[in-house]
Amino acid sequence: MKQTKEYKDLTFADDFMFAKVMRNPKLCKRLLEIILDVKIREIRYLDEQKVFDITYDGKSVRLDVYVEDDQNTIYDCEMQTTNTKNIPKRTRYYQGMIDLHLIEKGDDYSKLKKSIIIFICIEDVFGKGLPKYTFENRCLEDISVALDDGTTKIFLNAEAAASLVEENELSNFLKYLAGGKAKGHFTEELDAEVQKARNNHEWEVEYMKFMVLQNELLNQGRAEGRAEGRAEGRTEGRTELANAIQDLKAGASKEDLMKKYDSQTVELAIACR
Repeated sequence: MKQTKEYKDLTFADDFMFAKVMRNPKLCKRLLEIILDVKIREIRYLDEQKVFDITYDGKSVRLDVYVEDDQNTIYDCEMQTTNTKNIPKRTRYYQGMIDLHLIEKGDDYSKLKKSIIIFICIEDVFGKGLPKYTFENRCLEDISVALDDGTTKIFLNAEAAASLVEENELSNFLKYLAGGKAKGHFTEELDAEVQKARNNHEWEVEYMKFMVLQNELLNQGRAEGRAEGRAEGRTEGRTELANAIQDLKAGASKEDLMKKYDSQTVELAIACR
C-alpha cells in the first residue's frame, strides 16, 4: 500500500506545500514573471484556493493560486503531478468559471479581464518534449489573426528539464521541480521557503489532521469493501476519497457526489482536487 508522505518530506510539487509556499507574494510574483517572461509590479491574492460554486447543482472548481496583478490581469496557477488526460478541457472549464465570476449579469463583455491559466505539470501533457506550451485563440485560415479574447493557457513540462541545455531561471525551476537541486537565485530562494514551511508547526498539524481524516476514510472504505465483498475493498488504494476525487475529475458535480458519499468525503475530495 502507498505510504502516507510525511510532512517533512513534502516538496514544492506536492499540492499542500505548493499552496502554502505560493502564499509568499514575492515568490509567487517572481514565478509568474519567469513563466511569462514579463515584469509584474505587484500582485494581490483574490482568495486562498478559491472555490467557485456558480449554481447549486453545478460542478465545483477549486483554484490553487488565484491572483491579480496591477494591470488587472487574472492568474490561475495550478500544480499537476499526474497526466489525467483531461487537463486541456479542465482549463476550458476553469476559464468559464473564472469569467462567470468576473462579470455580473447584464454587464458588458468588455468588463471581462485578461486571464492566464497556468498548469505546472510534472509530466508532458502533449508529448512533444517542449518545456512550455502556450495557447491563444487564433484563426486557422490565417494564424496572424488573433481572436484577442484576452485568454491564455500555459502548460509547463518538468519532464523536459533533462533535455534543456541553456541555463536560465525557467530551466532551473523545471529541473528543481523534476527533483533536481536548487540552482540559481530563484530556485534557491524557493527551496529555502519550502524548508521554512517544513518547520511551520501549525501547517504540519494542519497537514497531519488532513491525512488522519484521509486514512480514516481509507480504513472505512476497506472495511466496507470486505463486508460487502466489493472489488474496490479488495483492490489496494481504492478508497471512498480516491473514488470521489476521480468522479470529480471526470466531471461529477458536488450534488452528484453528495448522492454517493458522505459530506466529509465530498469536502475532502474538493480540497484534494
